[in-house]
Amino acid sequence: MLDLKLVRNSTENVAVELKKRGFTLDVDTFNALEDQRKQLQVTLQALQNERNVRSKEVGQAKAAGQEVTDSFKKLKELSEALKQCEAKFTQVQLALDDFLSYLPNLSHVSVPEGKSDADNQVIRTWGEPASFSFTPKDHVELGAAHGGLDFEGAAKLSGARFVVLRGAFARLQRALIQFMLDLHTQEHGYQEIAVPYIVNGECLFGTGQLPKLKEDLFSVQSEHQQYLIPTAEVPVANTVRDQIIEGAELPIKYVCYSSCFRSEAGSYGKDIRGMLRQHQFEKVELVQIVRPALSYAAHEELTQHAEAVLQRLELPYRLVLLCTADMGFAAAKTYDLEVWLPGQQRYREISSCSNTEAFQARRMKTRWRDEEGRIDWVHTLNGSGLAVGRTLIAIIENYQDAQGRIRIPKALQMYMGGKDVIE
Repeated sequence: MLDLKLVRNSTENVAVELKKRGFTLDVDTFNALEDQRKQLQVTLQALQNERNVRSKEVGQAKAAGQEVTDSFKKLKELSEALKQCEAKFTQVQLALDDFLSYLPNLSHVSVPEGKSDADNQVIRTWGEPASFSFTPKDHVELGAAHGGLDFEGAAKLSGARFVVLRGAFARLQRALIQFMLDLHTQEHGYQEIAVPYIVNGECLFGTGQLPKLKEDLFSVQSEHQQYLIPTAEVPVANTVRDQIIEGAELPIKYVCYSSCFRSEAGSYGKDIRGMLRQHQFEKVELVQIVRPALSYAAHEELTQHAEAVLQRLELPYRLVLLCTADMGFAAAKTYDLEVWLPGQQRYREISSCSNTEAFQARRMKTRWRDEEGRIDWVHTLNGSGLAVGRTLIAIIENYQDAQGRIRIPKALQMYMGGKDVIE
């Protein structure tokens, strides 16, 4: 959530910055709510002062043995007026909070302005796309040939955009998960954490999915309003909700494997072939909670940790800086990692690494205390390290040969029982 003081004191500047993100700030509505708040606050303070004065006068009169019936009646009327004013003030405050909850984060100064993903900037590439002596197949064809990817069987169970993995393909997915967790915990300094896959609305509000992105969530039928997680970022980041963290405890670095669930509302007809855009998918998520002054150094570090997975797997990729129009709701700056897929002859996103600055912290009410005792909002960061399904696709397509076999990257062979090829 944006800082209310910033929006209040620099409304026009905030409107200009949000416009870069394709969001139009309703300045008139905000100003109207602010005017109501100011008027009610003045009235509230006047009523509180008058009540305090009259209450003191009534007390003094009673102590002196004077008649206080009329004065007490007026005091009661004053208390009722104060109660009504407080209720109106609370309503306006709630309306302001609701208004702010729909505003996306402001972009960092280093983020390029743009109108679509065509304006994203390629920062660097790593590795060279393989040259094949044959026309490479995509993962759907290869998966069918091996009997390892079953989309029709999954459709009978759950509908479209699900998959059943069998045999070596199921094991390869498990190997990827274990490899990523081992790399991030043993070499990158993350603590592994396991979290529930069902969360309440407060968690999703904290990380920014609610109320703006509700249509992309799967809700759970129960006596409580609960949802399946769209990413492990939601429960992991919320483990520090409503806390003041001591400076000595920072940075906090978590890695979490989970299944993720998204309705993919608004994406119908887009990336419907194969495993690219599923309702359920696997992901290894990186989350960091850090001091504000160090968050952009942490952003570079977290991104490099995600890159390390692709480098160890020897998968060609490129690093892309997203423009203002292409970033997620909560992000101040985002790097995407895009892996090369021979079956599509193009790069596709496999990880988004974002710094949300204090945006999520304000919503989660997560702060930290420095060595002098001062309290401020933490900064939170998150990134896929990596999306397991898309990494599986990349391996299947990049490591295929003319006979349709799939070689196993050296980094994964120990997790596959020493096997170096899927026949």
